Parts: sequence; C-alpha cells; structure tokens
Amino acid sequence: MKNIILGVVLTLFVFLSIWLISYFYSGSGTGDASYEITSPYQTSITLKSVATGTVKPRIEIVITSQVSGIVDELFVKGGDIVKKGDPIARLRLVPSPTALNNAKANVELARIRLAEAKRRYAQQKGINTNKYDVQQAETEFNRAKVQEEKYKQLFENGTIAELDYLNYKTALEVAQTALENAKIGASSSIKELASNVDVLSQELESAISNVQLLQKGVASKSGQVANMVRSTVDGMVLDVSVEVGDAVTERNTFNEGTIIAEVANMKDLVFEGNIDESDVGQLKKGMRLELTVGAIEKEKFEAVLDYISPKGVEESGSVKFEIIADLVQREGVFLRAGYSASADIILDKRENVLAILERDLMFEDNGKVYVEEEIAEQEFQKKYIEVGLSDGINIEILKGIDTSTKVKVQGATM
Repeated sequence: MKNIILGVVLTLFVFLSIWLISYFYSGSGTGDASYEITSPYQTSITLKSVATGTVKPRIEIVITSQVSGIVDELFVKGGDIVKKGDPIARLRLVPSPTALNNAKANVELARIRLAEAKRRYAQQKGINTNKYDVQQAETEFNRAKVQEEKYKQLFENGTIAELDYLNYKTALEVAQTALENAKIGASSSIKELASNVDVLSQELESAISNVQLLQKGVASKSGQVANMVRSTVDGMVLDVSVEVGDAVTERNTFNEGTIIAEVANMKDLVFEGNIDESDVGQLKKGMRLELTVGAIEKEKFEAVLDYISPKGVEESGSVKFEIIADLVQREGVFLRAGYSASADIILDKRENVLAILERDLMFEDNGKVYVEEEIAEQEFQKKYIEVGLSDGINIEILKGIDTSTKVKVQGATM
C-alpha cells in the first residue's frame, strides 16, 4: 500500500515539474507586448483648491441677563424672528440678603445726607451772614470813594502831591474789588447749597429704585423693568439655552453670565473654513468660491473671499489657514447655521487648450518632460514637450506635439 501511494506522489511530482519547465522555457510567459496609443485632445483645465468648513452667521449675539434669578417664563423658541427690544424671557428675582441689606442701608444714608443738606440750606438763607458782608463792603467802598474824590480835587488844585492822591485812588480800587467779591460769595454760597440738595435728592431716588429693582424687578418711578430679558438686535433666535425654572446668573465685570439665547441675522451668512498652506499663497481677497453644502448637495452656492488669516494653525501634522467668505444667498433656499460645506476655490483656469493625461508623461532627472511618440507600429521614441497648467489628471501642452501625434499610453498594454 505504501509503495502505491509513493508511486502516485512521484508521478504527480514528475508531471508538475514538466509543466513548470514548459511554462518558463517554451515561451508561453513571454512575447512582444502591444501598447495602447492615445493622442492629445482639446479640453478645459481648472486648478482648484478645496477648503472645508461651516456656514454660519457673520455675527451671533449672546443674550444674557443683568440680574440673577429664576426663569419664570420664556417668550421665544429656536427659529423665531425677533426685533430689537422684544422680550426673550422673564425672571423671578431672588436677591441675596447681603445685596438687599446694602441697598436698604444706602437708602437710609441718602436720606440722612439729604436732610442735613436741606437744614444747612435753610439755615444759610435765614442767617443771611453773607448779606451783612456785602453791606459792610459797600460802606467801605462809599467811604473810599468820598476820600478819593476829595483828594483828587486837592491834587488838581496843586495842594497835595500826586503820590498822596494815588494812595487814595488805590484804596478805592481795593474797596471796589472787595465789594464785588462779597456779592459773588453771597450768591454762590446759596447756589452751592441748593445744588447740593438737588444732587442728594437724586441719590436718594436712585437708592430707592435700586431696592425696588432687587425686590420686585421694577422701579416704579423710572418704569425700568430689570427682570425682563430683551433682544438686543434684530434677527432669528438660533437657540434658547434655558428652561423655565432654571437659575440664571447676572452678567457683570467678573462673570459673563448665563446664556439665555443666541440671536443672529440669518440674511448675512459667511463660509468659515480652513485651507492648506500649500494653496494659501495663491489666494487673494475677492476670489470667487463655489460652495457645496452637505445637507443640500444638489445646490451650488457662490461666495466671495473676504478674509485670509495671517497666522496658520497646525492640524494633524499640516498647517491650516482660516478663511472667511461672504455667502451669496439665493431665493427659496434656507441655509441653517452650522451646515458643513466645502468650497472649491478656482486658482487658475485654461479654456479649450491642448492637453494630455498626466499619467502618459515621462520625466527626466534634469526636469525635462517627454512622451513616447509612435514613429512606426509599436515603435516609439522620446519627444520632448513643454507643459503648462495641470489639474492632477489633465495637463496643458504648450509645445512639442499636436492632436495628430500618437503617444504611448504608459502602463497599458493590449
């Protein structure tokens, strides 16, 4: 039995060896290859760069509150159109005890200061001390005037020297200045006290309004409503970030506050994306872009390049530059904020030029470019050419061959 099996194995080995020898040496694996032939053709070549990004409003406004509290009612939802000043939400105020106590203390302090100012003003008007100062200054002025007139006449008659007369004249001028200052002082003193009373009255009203705002959210005298959150711009509500019952923190110097809603003008959209550093040098402001929006693939949108970032950011080993383009919207098509999109940026274009597939070119180490031209059936020689714009598939032929030239297709045999 073993001999039979051994004989079968040896027989198979012999037949396999004969077949392999026949395959490699009988010429079945060799032969003259026949190459496909092509010719240059007329076409248009467009060099594009692709940027990926999103569609978004040019400006998104975040709506926050000036006071802290609990959301009591919401007046809008995402997608609603609002005008500047329209109510977004109403808050139920929950003032902190410390803030309320401080506000009440400020009211009492303002009342005390106002009462003191009124008392001093009334006292000043009743005492009339400044009036006495004016009367005394007038008496001195009249006395100096009489003396000046008397000695002026003596000087003119030659009885006294000029120096003696000038002393009395100077005394009259001093008395006149003192009288004018006394009158101004009496008037300004009363006016300053009256002005101080007005200022302190306004401070008291402001302190009272502050307490009312903390307690009720409404200042009765001014009509100001602090617990009503309103839109600061015209536009569409993109998102409402809170629900009824949520706590809201006020916006202040140290805190941006709780975001209640986001509002934007959806008629002013931009494409914001990133482009590779290898292409950014060819971009110029004002270039046309063709946008393809992922959610609306059948539609194409135009955009105009408006901004190219001067600084690149490294992403996944390559440097990207941010670009922003103004989107040209079309009637009947609504674009939503956040749509992903890709932009084809036309860097260069050639219309109806002679071209060939780039795969059929050959390159030498010195930079020269050639094709293999068919000079006889399946016989080829080098033909040096000059090339121009390429889109990665087709390449422009500037010089060397024409549409009648037969060119070897590289890597393709028949």
